[in-house]
This record gives sequence, C-alpha cells and structure tokens, in this order.
Amino acid sequence: MWIYHPCMYLLSLFFLLSACQNNNTMLPSSTPASSPVALPAPAEHPVSYAKEIRPILETKCLTCHSCFDAPCQLKLESAEGLLRGAFRESIYGGVRTEAMQPTRLGIDELTVSGWRERGFHSVLQAENEQTKPLISGMISLAKQFPFPPNSKLPDSIELGINRKNQCVTSEKFAEYAHDYPLSGMPFAVTGLSDQEYSLLAGWVNQGAVIPNETITLTSGERQIIEHWESFFNQNEKRSKLVARWLYEHLFVASLYFPELDGELRFFELLRSSTPSGEDIEPIATVSPNDDPMRPFFYRLRPIAGSVMHKRRIPYPLDQARQQRIKTLFFSKPWPMGELPGYSYTERANPFVTFADIPAYARYQFMLDSAEYFVRTFIHGPVCRGQIASDVIRDHFWTLFQNPESDLFVTNASYQREVIPLLGIPGQDDGLLAMGENWLHYLKRHNDYLALRQNQYISQQQQGASLAHIWDGDGKNKNALLTIFRHHDSASVVAGLVGDIPQTLWLMDYPLLEQTYYELVVNFDVFGNVAHKLLTRLYFDLIRNGSEHNFMRLMPAGQRENILHDWYQDSGQLKFGIIYATIDDESPSAEVFTTENPKQELASRILKHFQSVNTMSSDPLNRCQELNCSRSDQPRWVQKADAAFSTITARPAAELAGIKQLPDVTFVRVRNEKNERTVYTLLRDRAHSNVAFILGEELRYQPEKDQLTIYPGIIGSYPNFIFDVPVAYIEKFVSLLSNAEKTEHFEHIVETWGVRRTHPQFWEILHDFTAWQNERQPLIAGIFDINRYENF
Repeated sequence: MWIYHPCMYLLSLFFLLSACQNNNTMLPSSTPASSPVALPAPAEHPVSYAKEIRPILETKCLTCHSCFDAPCQLKLESAEGLLRGAFRESIYGGVRTEAMQPTRLGIDELTVSGWRERGFHSVLQAENEQTKPLISGMISLAKQFPFPPNSKLPDSIELGINRKNQCVTSEKFAEYAHDYPLSGMPFAVTGLSDQEYSLLAGWVNQGAVIPNETITLTSGERQIIEHWESFFNQNEKRSKLVARWLYEHLFVASLYFPELDGELRFFELLRSSTPSGEDIEPIATVSPNDDPMRPFFYRLRPIAGSVMHKRRIPYPLDQARQQRIKTLFFSKPWPMGELPGYSYTERANPFVTFADIPAYARYQFMLDSAEYFVRTFIHGPVCRGQIASDVIRDHFWTLFQNPESDLFVTNASYQREVIPLLGIPGQDDGLLAMGENWLHYLKRHNDYLALRQNQYISQQQQGASLAHIWDGDGKNKNALLTIFRHHDSASVVAGLVGDIPQTLWLMDYPLLEQTYYELVVNFDVFGNVAHKLLTRLYFDLIRNGSEHNFMRLMPAGQRENILHDWYQDSGQLKFGIIYATIDDESPSAEVFTTENPKQELASRILKHFQSVNTMSSDPLNRCQELNCSRSDQPRWVQKADAAFSTITARPAAELAGIKQLPDVTFVRVRNEKNERTVYTLLRDRAHSNVAFILGEELRYQPEKDQLTIYPGIIGSYPNFIFDVPVAYIEKFVSLLSNAEKTEHFEHIVETWGVRRTHPQFWEILHDFTAWQNERQPLIAGIFDINRYENF
C-alpha cells in the first residue's frame, strides 16, 4: 500500500494543499473612486515618535503587522521592526524544499545594516530623490480613497491570511498605487483620522526620527534579574542540567515578576555569549536545543514594544516559584552522569537528554503550570497553521494523569526500557529521506505503545479510574483545560468549558513532553516541507495516544465502538496501519450504569473535580435549569446570559444561524449607563474524523456544528464583532438563531455589526483589549484582524 512507501504520496499531496492555500496569482485591479479626497496638511510642529507616532502604530497598524505572518515581514511591535522595514519573501509563502534563514527581531540580526544586507528595505526612507518614503505613499493612498462608513468592501479587495502581498519598494510604489488604489494602509479598514494622518505625514517629512528605545530597569527589577540569572548559571553539574531543562521550557514565556509593584513588564529568557552585568549578545540558534558552539550564559532581557494578545504566554518568576523548583529538583539527591551534548539523539529525544533528572520533578513542574505549557503549543507564537491545527477537534477537554499513577514516573525499569522509543521526528528535513525517517519513528512509536499497554494491564489490573487523573492537589486549576480550534489557530482556557465534547484527552508525562518538544522546542516556523509534514504526522499520533489513554477509563467491550464514532468513515482505515489497536478487553475501574458511558463519565468528571474547575458551573452551555445565567452578575448581564443560553449546545440542524457565523465572533453588550460586558461566540465545526491532512471539507459535517458561548474572550483573531445594546439582546439572539439565509444574517450585520469600515471600528476593537486588561492583565493584548471577515 502507498502508506508504506516512503511518504512521497503524502509529500505530493502536501505540495498540492500548500499551492492551493498560497495562491500567487496577481490581485485583480480595484476600481478607483471617482476622485481622490484632499489630504490633510502634514504637521509642522516637531512630532514626537514616542508620544504621537507610537500610539498611532499601536492602534491602527499592529493589528496586522505583528507576528511571523506580518505582511511583507513588516513587524511593528517595536521600533526595531519599523527601522528594519519590509521583505519580499513571506515566512508562510508556499512550500519550501529548503529551510528559510530565520529573520527573528532581536536575535538573528541586531543592526539595520545587517537587515539591509539580508534584503530588507526601508519603509521610512525614499530610495532616491524622485520617490517618497513607502509609508507616506501607503497612508496617503488610503486617505485619498476612503470607504463609505460601515460599508461592505468591494469584492476586488482580497482579504485573509492567504492574500498575495505585493511588498513593493518606494521606487515601485507609483505602479502599485495605479494598480491597487484601494489598497493603501491601514488596509481595507476605517483609515487614519485627519489628525493621525497629519502627524504621520509630518513626522516622515521631518526625517522619521526614532530615538533610541532604551528600557530603564527599576532597582527592584535589576535585583530580581541578578538573583534569577545567578540561579540559572550555577556551576554544579546538576544545576547546569536542570537550568538547561528549564530554559528549554521557558524560552517562549513572557516572564514577569509578581512581587514587584508598579508597571507590569515582561521579560524573555535567552542564551547570551556575555555574562550577567554586560550587554546581552544573543546566541542565534534556530532552536533552543541547538548547539550554541561557544560558552554561554542564561540571561533575562526585557521584551520591547507593544503587547500582542497572540504573543502573550505569561509565566511568573518569584520566590515561591524558585522554592518550588528547589523542592522538586534538588530536595533529594539523584545520580548525575556527564552533562549531555547537542547531538541528533539529544535534540530529538528529551527523555534521553534529561534522563538523570527525576521524571516526577519534570512532570510535576509542567503540571503546576499546565495551562502555560498547553498554551505554548496551542496558542503559541507560530501565528497560523491549519496544517497542524486540523489534527485536532474544534472543541475538546484535556485532563492529565496523576504522577503517582504514571508508570513512566513510578517505574524506573519500564522508564529505561521505553526511553529510546520516545524520540520525535523533524530534526532531519531531507526530502528524499523523509519517508524512511517517518517509518522509523512510526515503528518506534507503536513499539512504545505496545510496551505501555502491556505494562498498564500488568501493573493496574483493576483498570484506570478517576483517581488516576490529576486533581490539581485539590487547588491547582491547571488540572482541567478546554481547547478550541479556530480553523488555522487555536486557544486554551482553564476549566471545562462548554457542553460535553465529542472527544477528551488524557495526557501523561510522555505525551505532554513529546507534544511540547514536537510543537515548540523542535518546531521551526522557517523550516521546509519535510520538517513541517513530519511534525504534523507525529502530532496526529500524539492526539490519538491522548484519546487512547482516556479510553482506558471506558468500559471494556465499548472502547472500539466509541473510537469508531471519533474516527468515522476513512478514519478507521488508519487503525492497525498507522494507529495502534485499542485495548478493548482489560477492565476499567469505573462502574457504569447507562448506555452512554462517555457522557456518564464526563458528567462524573464535572462533579468529581468541581473544586479545581474554573467553569464548574457553565450556565450558558450546560444549563439544565429554567434560569440560565450567572447569579453573581448584575441583572442586565443576567439578561444577556439568559438570551445567549437559548442558542448553545444545539446542533446546527436545530439552529440555522450557526452556519452564518465565522469561527470566532466577539460580542459587546452595553447597558443604558454604557457599562459593558463581552462574550465570544465559538463555532465548533464537526468532522467525521481529523485523521488526515487533506480533504477536511470532505469530512465536514455542518449539520452537527455547535455553538459555545464564553462569557469573556477566547481567541486572538476575531473574525467579526457585534455591538449590541442590552435592550435588544433578546431580539439579536432570536434573529441570529433563525438566520437561515445570507440576507437574514446581513440584516443582523447592518443593525449591530461592526464592519471593517465602521466609523468606530478601532474604538470597539480596542475596547475588548481594555475590557480584558481590566480583568486579565497578564494575557490581555492587541488583537489581530488579519482574519476579520467582510460581511
């Protein structure tokens, strides 16, 4: 069969899919407005970058120009990105047969001249006397051809993350303006105000001066940094090994110091060739576990620039956290061999690299902050990834195995036996060797699962029970998580949110660590097609393994039937070929009394783990009462809750309006005093299975779609916003639930929708950030509108 051929069939399909997702045809020319609007006069007073320009960039530009998918790699989170400018090559621009040279700000080049040598061109300076700076042309073009207020954009304007960006220089701008007169900046939204335009134009005319952005640390920050850098850079061998493991698990974190008062500031942990007290000189390896090739020191550096929601993955550094590290890793002696190096095996298999560190310490450290670790690979900084995200369901719950019941943690001989089988692919990215590489790791994975299954049958003869699920020690609310997929992005939130999902994951230590290394440590967003395909294929195995582990709780004789529901139609073809066969004979320690054991067990989980479930009662999605609302909220909010609760947990066959909604919809509800609350409407799309890279639409089951309504914010990429007075909330919900036809939905949009061209688009968008900043400042940030729809 083709499955056993060295993956060339899969490779050809991957090329086909990527070609479809990255259409490089030229955009059709837009029809210009009848006559351009007169431009406001540029400001003549000395314009301050920090006080006048930076706020404009934050409110009007960052929503598109951030992260790795910033158009033309023009990243505007910091002055460094603005000075670097733009680049013709997209990080996500189609299938690469060879890895791309990384272009990370603050790491891969530290000077503007270095970026110029790499091909980045300025957007602030003209190339010659006959042209003007690119930023001037772009903002003038948008200002001259504004869109009618709250109008639907012309079809000639292509939106979405797969649109072709022209990436012109100032020399070619005149041709661009002629061909695309409606594609100025900000792109396809309500543009700059007259004052904003005047300030930007004046600033550029004055030379676009950007003073050196230096972050002045407080004395408290300097003391804490010195303390932590000393802790990370101890010379004793055990300390060195633990520090390396900690670095590889915290390098993507937005670190903060909760013990300090004042402004919240975030830091990053990196490797520098210079010690504490000297200027940081980052060691620019592609991955954090690549060989640094020189002596290095772990350093803490302030994260410069603006706060983006999609990049914010907070992690605290305080005395309690350091004491926890000391207790877990150093309270008991453990034998230590030679320090590991950076060989292929040591990079591909963290269980080999860190075998000397007790598995309990590693696993418990990750469990303590399970939401952080899941956030790194579910919500993390990669920015887009349908190829990876289509391996997961749109809505599922994630639980974790109790360390005391995890045989990898408790059984040393078993641990030694399976460690060689736990390596993950992706280090070798040769196209010709990809098939052989995949089969090698697939065989090892299935050999591991066979050993694991036999060991659990032998050691836990009564079967798995709820006692084998980590309960957060009765207080840690990282124990229960909910994951939502939004097509090519995903989110994680604490607690069991929404109606009981179709699938659940139960992750043990090997599954959690493998996922983290496969999708975070060893994943290279600049990598080639072989690297990305192998990553995707192995993550498919990890998901299947997490589901199988949960199945141990299900009654014998019914697991295979339940899995057939999770892997309908073509999904069943992979069992016995790619996926391991489910153990449907060994007992479960749980006793079941109904004909729906999964639903019964999920209900039992909700009751059993209520103390650590931040959504122990979900009155919007799991309400069984007459009054479905949050009792601790004001009456006007309860009114909105009750209205929304009428359209949740119902399949699309009974709720016509679901099919009109995008993946993520933000709703702001206001009362007569202009107080507001917010909701996120999440369209959970149903599929017969998620076992394949291609053909997602063929497996789509739209009649089974459901709506989860979250009282707050989930997602970094809103697809649309509604702004509804509470007096009209019941009418809004009623119309939405019955919006079977497009024209019905368009009426709702016309009445309460916030189109890209809405006069208050920016104010309302940023009010969601303000709302979250008031309640969850650690994860609040500016939202990305690259996926905002044109309804």
